[in-house]
Amino acid sequence: QVQLVESGGGLVQPGGSLRLSCAASGFTLENYAIGWFRQAPGKEREGVSCIRSSDGRTYYANSVKGRFIVSRDNAKNTMYLQMNSLKPEDTAVYYCASGRWALLSPHVYDTWGQGTQVTVSS
Repeated sequence: QVQLVESGGGLVQPGGSLRLSCAASGFTLENYAIGWFRQAPGKEREGVSCIRSSDGRTYYANSVKGRFIVSRDNAKNTMYLQMNSLKPEDTAVYYCASGRWALLSPHVYDTWGQGTQVTVSS
């Protein structure tokens, strides 16, 4: 069964850090483009970061560039999103996804995790 499972969300104060994990099963993550997305209440799902499968090149939304780091551990078949200097506007449900193309558009991804809540508040 092809599956992605996120973990690591929670409540953090502004300026704090969190690391999200996304464990894959039923397929090999390194063979696919992988991405992180988020969706805040009342807003559309937006791309946060992604990794291209061919060479591991990473891409980031301007809103998180310099604060978030995406990575992949092929041995564990897991991807990560290290989030630093968190802001209240980072509050959202975060999703990981896999697909053919490393783009920040959610429409090109076909396997999704269930999401994990990240809340940044004092």
